[in-house]
Order: sequence, then structure tokens, then C-alpha cells
Amino acid sequence: MKIGIVCYPTFGGSGVVATELGKALAQRGNEVHFITYSQPIRLDFFNENIFYHEVNISNYPLFEYPPYESALAGKMVDVVKYAKLDILHVHYAIPHATSAFLAKQILKLHGINIPVITTLHGTDISIVGRDPALNPIVTFGINNSDGVTAVSEDLRKDTLNTFKITNEIEVIYNFVDLTRFYKQKKDHFKSLICPNNEKLLVHASNFRKVKRVGDIIQAFAKIRQEVPSKLLMVGDGEERQKMEELCRNLDLCEDVRFIGKLDAIEEVLSVADLFLMPSEKESFGLAALEAMACEVPVISSNIGGLAELNIHGETGFLSNVGDIDDMVKNAIFVLKDENLPVFKQNALKRAKQFDLNLIVPKYESFYKSIMKKMAK
Repeated sequence: MKIGIVCYPTFGGSGVVATELGKALAQRGNEVHFITYSQPIRLDFFNENIFYHEVNISNYPLFEYPPYESALAGKMVDVVKYAKLDILHVHYAIPHATSAFLAKQILKLHGINIPVITTLHGTDISIVGRDPALNPIVTFGINNSDGVTAVSEDLRKDTLNTFKITNEIEVIYNFVDLTRFYKQKKDHFKSLICPNNEKLLVHASNFRKVKRVGDIIQAFAKIRQEVPSKLLMVGDGEERQKMEELCRNLDLCEDVRFIGKLDAIEEVLSVADLFLMPSEKESFGLAALEAMACEVPVISSNIGGLAELNIHGETGFLSNVGDIDDMVKNAIFVLKDENLPVFKQNALKRAKQFDLNLIVPKYESFYKSIMKKMAK
């Protein structure tokens, strides 16, 4: 198949999943064309089946805001026509689904009826889509897609409860590349961070308020009183400065390191003992899955897709949003020397159920079913 993938090219979960999906599809012999405003972060290797098309945005003095949606639709039209794509797969409802609809209508004038698949990732539904000004746009984009998928059962239910959806929504879970995310021997790296054999806790996100990063700092302050430990904070965002100030106020600076955005996060996860994800909204929890693949148990909130991914008492523990004391209690239990090896084994066992070799074929099958339905 010749597949067009439209996504955000950033560190966010939707862009990561879309890029990893495209790479996996290319390795399975499909021709994949990425259509974005810059090269995706995870598009880090050469493959003869992968092509990249940059969306160029004209910045006329007339426009206070560059018309990205129109430029994106135009680029979709161009790529579909000249690369002879079989299907367009857009990730994130805003603005990709509506731009794809516009492109589809233009292409029909040229005798081309391209199937459009929309994958919902979370904040396009739970945050952006709840904006009264955008709600009808999201609804329109979803209902006018030829196929719709969501990355968790919780997100599917949330979408149906939030919008007037007439389309069916197929759940296809996120996945992990177990050839990339696995327990590597990085003892020398860990010894630099934990010179006295402390336990290493890790968090990775875009540091938005919804991630409740402050809960991690507060929890760590209590955990370290019981278990000698260090904390690595991977990522960047609007809450980072506040979190650094919080560490100073709690006198944690010697034990907490903020290391910014990191593409090769598997190198950090490979030496971690525990992953923390106390988010108040999480459609799936891709970072938690990648941690599990590196044999890292997870302490998380019990919301969204996290409750479907993280098995309470086996791969880690689930706590109510904001229940810092419960997270502390659970973390201390997991980090005990007699408990940690079992939790690590269970985390990896669970991650294997989301191996890309099991999930990616589901996308291929979904593409073919939509193409077959439209051909009738």
C-alpha cells in the first residue's frame, strides 16, 4: 500500500505514535509518505519506503496567523495526486481531520476518492475538543472520516460521550518497538547518577499542568526518606521552572535532575527502577508502556488508558488522581529489594502484549477493510 501519514512532528504522544507506525509500515514493505510542517522527531533512520513532504506556509502581510490548515490540505492534494496514495491516515482531530476532508473534496474534482482514516489520541478530545468554538469542528472531522480509531477504550467512550458521533470508532492500542525499548546494560551510566546504589525514579512528559508534575516532586520528597533514591525528570514545558523552584524549596536539588527533552529515552529507562505518571488525563500512557518494555514498573493515576495498561499490583500500582500518600506507599512497596524483580518481570511481560508486530498489522487490516468498503 501507499500510505500518507499526517501528524504533529513533535515529542508529543500522537506524533511519536504516528511516526513509529509509519516506520513500522515501511519496514513491512508499504510505501509511507509523511506530510508535516517539519521532519518528525522520531523519523531518525533511512528507509527506501519512507518519503517526507514538508508543508510550506506562505506568510503574507495580510495574514495575522498563517493559514496552516489550508496549506496542509493543499499539500495533501499534491502528494495524493502525484504519489498515487491509496489511503490518508491523519493523527489528531485538530486540524488534520478537517484539512483531510477539504483535500478529499478537492481530489474528487480530479476523479480521486481517497479514503481518510482519523486516529484520536487524547487531548484532541479531552481538552481541545471541549472548547465550544472547536467542538463542532472536531465532530465534523470525525463524522466525515471514512474510518476512525482511538488508542484506548476509555478514549473511545469519552469521544462518544463528548461529541455527537455517527461514525464507528475502532480501538487500536498504542504499541512499542521492543527492539528499541529493552533493558540495556548501562551500569556505568546509572553509577554516575546513583553513585551509592540508590534507586532511580524517572518521569517523562511535556510538563503541562495535566501531567501533575508537582505530585511527583512531592511524592519523591517522601519516598527518599524511606528509600535512598534519585529522580530524573525528562522533558520540558510550561511547568518546568515551577518544578525546579519547588525542588529548591524542598531541598531536593541534590537528588533531582532535570535533563530536558531526550530522544533516546530508552537509555534512561534502561537503568530506571520505577516510572511515575500521576496525570489527571491520559488517553493511553505511551511513556509508561515504553518504561515497561525496559522492565520498569509504573506508579500511575487510575484514569484513562493508564487503567487499561498498568495492572494494579502486578506491573505497578494505580492511585486516585492527587493521592500522593497512596503513590508514596505503593512506590516504597515496589522498590523493596524482595519485590522489585517480580514487578520488573511483570512489566516486561505486559509490554510484550503491545509489541508493534502485534499491533501494526491491525492498522493494515483496518486500512484494507475501509478501502474494500469504499470500493463497493
